[in-house]
Formats: sequence, structure tokens, C-alpha cells
Amino acid sequence: MYESDITRFLAELKRANARLEESQRKGRSLLWDRPQDPDTTRRFRDSRVPARPYAYYPKDFT
Repeated sequence: MYESDITRFLAELKRANARLEESQRKGRSLLWDRPQDPDTTRRFRDSRVPARPYAYYPKDFT
């Protein structure tokens, strides 16, 4: 079965440093794995302002 150089490198790296994956999961949980608040999500979605079709034209350009 084919195994790319990157896949072999990562497998070797994980074998050399057993705590690497645990450290990655801990770092991810700090920034990404957060509980979501539906009310906050709804307020963000409702407060979006639509973008103009072409941002470089001045507002009064017709």
C-alpha cells in the first residue's frame, strides 16, 4: 500500500514524541472546541451588513 513521504514523516514524528498528539488536542480545545451559544450566533447572523457589489466604487456612484 502506498504511503506518502509526509505520512511517513508524521508517523515517525508521532512515534518519536508520544505526547505530540495530546498536545495538539489540548491546543485545539483552547481555541476551537468551544460550546456554541445559539442566541449569540443568531445575533451575529442578524447584524451582518450586506456587502456592496463592487467595493471600490464610491457610495454615490451611479
